[in-house]
Amino acid sequence: MIARKSILKIKPYIPGRPIEEVKRKLRLKQAIKLASNENALGPSPQAVQAIKRALGQINRYPDGDCFYLKQKLARTLGLAEHNLVFGAGSDEIITLAARAFIERGDEVVIARPTFLIYELAARIAGAKIKFVPLKNFRYDLKAIKAAITARTKMVFIANPDNPTGTYINAKEVREFMRALPRGLIVYFDEAYLELVDKNDFPRTLKYLKRYNVIIARTFSKAYGLSGLRIGYGISRPEIIEYLNRVRDPFNVNSLAQAAALSALDDQRHLERTRRLLRAGKQYLYRQLKQLGLSYIESVTNFILVKVGKTAPRIYQALLDQGVIVRDMRGWGLNNFIRVTVGTMPENKKFIQALKEAKQR
Repeated sequence: MIARKSILKIKPYIPGRPIEEVKRKLRLKQAIKLASNENALGPSPQAVQAIKRALGQINRYPDGDCFYLKQKLARTLGLAEHNLVFGAGSDEIITLAARAFIERGDEVVIARPTFLIYELAARIAGAKIKFVPLKNFRYDLKAIKAAITARTKMVFIANPDNPTGTYINAKEVREFMRALPRGLIVYFDEAYLELVDKNDFPRTLKYLKRYNVIIARTFSKAYGLSGLRIGYGISRPEIIEYLNRVRDPFNVNSLAQAAALSALDDQRHLERTRRLLRAGKQYLYRQLKQLGLSYIESVTNFILVKVGKTAPRIYQALLDQGVIVRDMRGWGLNNFIRVTVGTMPENKKFIQALKEAKQR
């Protein structure tokens, strides 16, 4: 056996299927992708222009410290620059945290089901994982807190959660944060933060000074830069320093930095994204009800839909019609599919394809 024992239980992450792959394999002329929670509007036009301006410099290595982006983001968030670290998507912040802080045999507490990369990163680090089931498709912070022991090093909290689209509120987080063990790191994954429209959503930045907290956010979702892979972590300076020690040099490419820098200025595009999402969710909710299907109400840009025992068949029937959604068997949600809220023509195509799939 030449592989590390810690990776033998790992199942490789399987992303949503790309449009070109589906068209090629199924010999389709058209396909739409509603599987990976991407921004249906695409990136900000300002970000696209910034990428074009930066193209002439791609023979140079990128700024390894993301200097200008770090300056602007720090001002935007009201933080110091030494509170920030950047990664190739917020996924990399997860792996950096595991690499920097989790020793072999440490305990890590993870909800189930939730974002799959937490388990993957923890297993690679050789951690002992405690899984805590969701309660009514929401994080059960009381049960998670009860699972914490003196050996627990890190707790991962996706808020909002992927794949359910639910969230935990400020009061729940406040109660959870009380009297935690001194050496525990609480990792808040807020990849969908900018899409949430809830007054009681927690403001986790206020916990930075008193607790070992890492907050991860991304430019992939609301800002539409998934293909460039850029996200960031927020924490106390000493924690950021440890993350930088294990971070690969030049981990964020120059085009991603340029795009993110411009995307921060385009609040109009962000608001268009939010309006599209609100209208799209209301349309999909109405249509799903008319089809007699239940769903989990979401604060994000995707909806978890219960289609029953025929979920694999419906997933394939949608695929055959060129509509790519997410097969949820990998999360143990065998009766569900997950659909990203798209443009209105895409949403309508999904509903029409779903009607046909149910009739097959």
